[in-house]
Amino acid sequence: MIGRGHPWLSLAPALCVIAVLFGGGLVLGLAGSFGMGRGGWSLDAWAAVLGEGRVWRSLGLSLWIAFASTALSCLIGLGAALLLRRRFPGQGLARLLFQINLTIPHAVGALGILWLLSQSGFLARIAGGAGLIDGPAGFPALTQDRHAIGIIAHYVWKEVPFIGLILLANMQSIGDDPEAAARSLGASPFAAMRLVLLPLLRPALIRAGAIVFAFSFGAWEVPVLLGQSSPPALPVLAWQRFTDPDLAARPEAMAIAMLIALVSALLIRAAFAGRS
Repeated sequence: MIGRGHPWLSLAPALCVIAVLFGGGLVLGLAGSFGMGRGGWSLDAWAAVLGEGRVWRSLGLSLWIAFASTALSCLIGLGAALLLRRRFPGQGLARLLFQINLTIPHAVGALGILWLLSQSGFLARIAGGAGLIDGPAGFPALTQDRHAIGIIAHYVWKEVPFIGLILLANMQSIGDDPEAAARSLGASPFAAMRLVLLPLLRPALIRAGAIVFAFSFGAWEVPVLLGQSSPPALPVLAWQRFTDPDLAARPEAMAIAMLIALVSALLIRAAFAGRS
């Protein structure tokens, strides 16, 4: 009875765990960025971080990675979902193959991208064997490059199925009736999709895109494997400061982590405000 009448009460145990683990981590991180435990409160870490050009270059790189990965994943995921919703021979197998890489950890996928796209990787060796390039240096730099092509390629490969499955589930709940009604009024199939289905899918697409953006902006394992060393992505820079033998860099690491959380929260808030 309690669970039926008061759904928030049934969710309270899980919400408490989330609040303690994530909320507590944010509070401790924020306190650490202000020098808690180092003899007094101070803004020195924030002043050093906000005044360092390397931090801003890393922020720009991370924003580029997140925006490009999210935009490409949303476009490709939407197209794939529109194709996979149609009935055709082998549809079940196609859907299975479409989502199979969701089970692959990001670090494993990043190593696969490195093996495939690096200048000493599989494609470079095939190109060299076919005489298309003179040596490894002749293959385009697709990993550890300044445009973060390898990182973006990994996130797109990993997140397209995530977005596609969310949209497929949303289309299943919408059903065919809205498009059928539009076609009965004289709309072409393409016009019915563009004017009826896509606006109905927009909220789900924005929510899925916000999740992809937050993850690709804040994750560090893929940029540390596939990214360049200077400037590194912002999460990698925070990790470097946090693991620095000089403990004086620890508050700066906390400040960078809080900067990542703040930017993610503001952009996701803007996305949901635009949805409404």
